[in-house]
Amino acid sequence: MVRQAKRAVLLAAACVFALSSAPVFGQIPKTLRIIVPLSAGGGADIIARLMAEQIGRTQGLTVLVENRPGAGTALATDYVARSEPDGSTLLITNTAFVINPHVREQSYDPLKTFEPICNIVNFPLLVVVKADSPFHTLADLVAAAKANPNALTFASTGPNSASHLAIETLRLAANMEVTYVPFGGSAPAITALLGGHVMAVMADYTSAIEQLKSGALRALAVGSAKRYPNLPDVPTISESGYKDYDQQSWNGFLVPAKTPSAVVTQLQTLFGEAGRSSEVKEKLALQGLLPEVACGADFKAVLAKQYEQFGSVVRAAHLKAQ
Repeated sequence: MVRQAKRAVLLAAACVFALSSAPVFGQIPKTLRIIVPLSAGGGADIIARLMAEQIGRTQGLTVLVENRPGAGTALATDYVARSEPDGSTLLITNTAFVINPHVREQSYDPLKTFEPICNIVNFPLLVVVKADSPFHTLADLVAAAKANPNALTFASTGPNSASHLAIETLRLAANMEVTYVPFGGSAPAITALLGGHVMAVMADYTSAIEQLKSGALRALAVGSAKRYPNLPDVPTISESGYKDYDQQSWNGFLVPAKTPSAVVTQLQTLFGEAGRSSEVKEKLALQGLLPEVACGADFKAVLAKQYEQFGSVVRAAHLKAQ
């Protein structure tokens, strides 16, 4: 009897250990697909592949990355919205997710059609000028714009993009008039700035960092609420006199609404742990990115806040689909 009791205790202990050491996925399908709404090689694509590799290696899952660019991210977003809500198909996206519904007809509601999993990185938008520009501070730039309305040419990555809305937010806050010049991405906008074809660019950090390091460009201010750790000497736009200014981009993961809550919770754990892992942090650092993981309700609150902010700017600036 004693021997049988000992065997029962050992068996129970083994079961507890097996459960505690089991992979986190539980009810999650063993094959996941991450849909990227942009072309391969961009920031969202890089982050998707980093996370896929980390989760696949540590959890024994098969994680595939599929690029579906087009229609300003709407093509992929609509595809995931219509996917089976079983946790197998995720969307990685950016600020376009909460901007597009304000400027063009969309098939989704960003706050109802999807369930947030985790945001992985935030990166600020920067006001940058050429190194030989007469503007040494944001105040210099604003003063010039006010002295000669519409003479200042201010470029961004394209109409109704996060960087465009960041310009409009600053323009409205500073009560200035500028000539907005759209480009098909950060790289051509920065090339135009270096060539002297525009006077300033609202650029994302990853696109401008090499030129900032080389001394070809100068950052006047960062759009995030707090100074960016990688640019500690560059003041925020808020510090420069425009209180509560907070414009930054991000990359995060979502699944279709009606995905079972248990699966959503497991995915949040899975992606949250991967995003916080030392391996992913190190690889993101090579891209000049700092992880700021926010999952579930925290990510949902960010989406709701940005949705309202962008809606207010779109209405105030009378922006239309282009």
